[in-house]
Amino acid sequence: MKRIAVLTSGGDAPGMNAAIRAVVRTAIYYDSEIIGVKRGYSGLMKGEFMKMDLGSVADIIHRGGTILQTARCPEFKTAEGREQAVLRMKEARIEGLIAIGGDGTFRGALELDKLGISVIGIPGTIDNDIPCTEKTIGFDTVLNTVIDSVNKIRDTATSHERIFIIEVMGRNSGFIALDAGLAAGAESILIPEIPLDISSVIKNIERGRSRGKRHSIIMLAEGVADSVEVTRRIKQESGMDTRLSILGYIQRGGTPSAQDRILASRMGSEAVRLLMQGERGKMIGIEGDTIKSADIVCALEQKKSINFADYRLAGILSI
Repeated sequence: MKRIAVLTSGGDAPGMNAAIRAVVRTAIYYDSEIIGVKRGYSGLMKGEFMKMDLGSVADIIHRGGTILQTARCPEFKTAEGREQAVLRMKEARIEGLIAIGGDGTFRGALELDKLGISVIGIPGTIDNDIPCTEKTIGFDTVLNTVIDSVNKIRDTATSHERIFIIEVMGRNSGFIALDAGLAAGAESILIPEIPLDISSVIKNIERGRSRGKRHSIIMLAEGVADSVEVTRRIKQESGMDTRLSILGYIQRGGTPSAQDRILASRMGSEAVRLLMQGERGKMIGIEGDTIKSADIVCALEQKKSINFADYRLAGILSI
């Protein structure tokens, strides 16, 4: 395979640049030309291509976001849009594509595979909701960002004897809330995978007050319920000063952690290696410390489960 392309699509995640760097330099190592696609599938449809070299990815391993930029592209969801993308790739003599992103990115990659394009997917999303891999690029960094924010908020919660509801990202999954809540010592963790039970939260708060505790941290995944309404109910039923902090897009940015840089580097290099071996329709994942691959279609047909043992552990440790 003499010419391959790489794009990032969907929401950005810290470590995407490290993955791009690994793809570019590994491709060059194997004497293949590497083309960067600007703005994800939108750029693929419009032919926004640029040839990349070793210097193109110098000094980016530590940068958040994506140098290739990213965009959501409703037009690519149509048959006409995908056919236009394939035409642009053929005109540019691109033989294979590496797509970095979440499940929407993978769905687009699968459609291109059906049209005869050799595609390998790399899971890059802070949500960590992609099956067939224990971790996605960006997840470790977002946990550190959330924990750092909780540490600061806890100072205020303690000083003012308040309850703080901290809403984190994750769409319809609770991976960020669970792991960050466990690591930050949250009194309650509310995630979409567990039915919302305000009475249980109140019991935790009252249990803490009975031993002299005058503040609480409650981690709330955005997919659970309206955070303003949850805050109102907890304030009303607990009788305590209760505040809401929505961390929002601060979670997406920032310098990727060492773990994410290493994970992205390994995944990016493996994606190129698979293309060189003639593989297609695959995604890269990690199990334990081993980089592996799986069919993209298998990842899209499954739902990734949270670690319920960790959820129970968080409840035990919050007493």
